[in-house]
Amino acid sequence: MPIVAKLDELGRPAWIALVVLGFFFWWPIGLATLAFIIGSGRMSWKGGGMSRWHGMGSGQPGTWWQPPRSSGNRAFDEYREETLRRLEEEQREFRDFLGRLRMAKDKAEFDQFMAERRAHTGSSSSP
Repeated sequence: MPIVAKLDELGRPAWIALVVLGFFFWWPIGLATLAFIIGSGRMSWKGGGMSRWHGMGSGQPGTWWQPPRSSGNRAFDEYREETLRRLEEEQREFRDFLGRLRMAKDKAEFDQFMAERRAHTGSSSSP
């Protein structure tokens, strides 16, 4: 596709201009162009740039739909895996803590409600 390659060389502004022109001439063309750009990852805002666009569809790791598998440095990869595992464990523990905190708050509110109800029932039945 020489047109796609040429637009990739020109960069993101060329793709934006193509979408605008497509909407200007006939809105389905603009919509189809926009869908193609987003679907192919050409409008990724996660850094990268032109180097990210080349090699799309080749199944290379590190694209927006496939996270990087290895940095090439085993020590760093092990450190990253351990850190991610530890963070996931801390997140799980924090969620459990919040659950216990909510349960304690709910129990305290319920106990207060029951105490007020008993006090109200006891005072109305006495006279």
